[in-house]
Parts: sequence; structure tokens; C-alpha cells
Amino acid sequence: MRNIYLASDSKARKKLLNIFGLRFKVISSKIKEERRPGLSYAALVKRNALAKAQNVAGRVKNGIIIGADTIVVQGKKIFGKPKDLKDAHRMLKRLSRKPQWLYTGIAIIDKDKHRIKLGYEKTKVYMDK
Repeated sequence: MRNIYLASDSKARKKLLNIFGLRFKVISSKIKEERRPGLSYAALVKRNALAKAQNVAGRVKNGIIIGADTIVVQGKKIFGKPKDLKDAHRMLKRLSRKPQWLYTGIAIIDKDKHRIKLGYEKTKVYMDK
């Protein structure tokens, strides 16, 4: 059986892979997500997901590496992770005023077959006050 590595310590991503019955190891990437002006949101999350997967791929001999990145966008503002509880409260209050878009990029690197697959998903979210 081939090794699968998740380049993230995200509880939600781990839960998703477990739901699919995948056996995997977590190796957190050491990548700080970028927010490059001029890139589309889709390109941004794919680029960050790939950077995370490549970082972990450089530390394993073989197998499949999964990297992912998600951003929340409302208007033209990208919301990052809240700094603390007060920041989270302020952020949720703002996000509940109108819909936002979630962009999730995914990168899968197959080291054995020297292949890379990239993709993204865009979801409109309405938050109840």
C-alpha cells in the first residue's frame, strides 16, 4: 500500500480523509500562505496548496502528498484566521452581514509517478446572524 501524506494539521481535513477511509500521515508544511495582489482567488489557493504539498514532498521519499488552502472572500477582502476570540467575534459579525465566497485549492503530488494535479472549488456561503 502506498503512503499518503496530508500536508496540514487541519482537524477538518483530517476528518474528511478519515470519512473516505484513507490511512494517512500528517506532516505539517512549513509554508506561510501568500496573498499576492494580482492573482485571482482561485490561482492564489492553488498556488498555496501546491507550495504546501511541495514542501512536504521534499521531506518524504515516495507516496502521495495532499496539500490544501482555503480563503474566505467578502467583497474584495480576504479574511484570514482570527488572531484571538475578539477578532473572531468581529470577523463573524462582519461575515454575517452578507454572503461570502470560500475558495479551496487542492494539490496532489504523486512522487512515484512524478505527477501533480491541481484544482479548486468555489462555494457561496450565507451565514445566519
